[in-house]
Amino acid sequence: MTYENLDSKLVNALLDDGRASLRSLAEELDVSVTTVSNHLSDLEEEGAIEGYTPKVNYDTLGYDVTAILHLKVEGSALEDVTERLREERQMISVYEVTGDYDVVAIGKFADTDGMNDQIKSLLSDPNILASNTSVVLNAPVENRQFELDVSDED
Repeated sequence: MTYENLDSKLVNALLDDGRASLRSLAEELDVSVTTVSNHLSDLEEEGAIEGYTPKVNYDTLGYDVTAILHLKVEGSALEDVTERLREERQMISVYEVTGDYDVVAIGKFADTDGMNDQIKSLLSDPNILASNTSVVLNAPVENRQFELDVSDED
């Protein structure tokens, strides 16, 4: 099995069960525990694996309003605005983008009043020149992670 192929299989196994033990990963991949440990350490050091976190269903926890904010930002203030959004605890994704808007941010809220308050607070920033907010009605796919391609040759 190639180094890259083993890494891909290891990542896929962790996507299936991020709490899997080194021993169970080694058994699944048919390699030694030491090999799994070394490859996992390498993937962490390279930044390919950034941590191990639970998959949280925010809807179940009462955060069932998802808003997508498109913001047009004063050019020189882009970094300040994205940093502010990054620090907002309910913003789960912040992107600098091309197109009509400069930033797309996705937030989770307990209700529309909370969403409205946060949006109004953001729009008080004079560096935000325009905005467009969409409320998600249904999320057929959300926060999906995909398995890596694995070569058939071993």
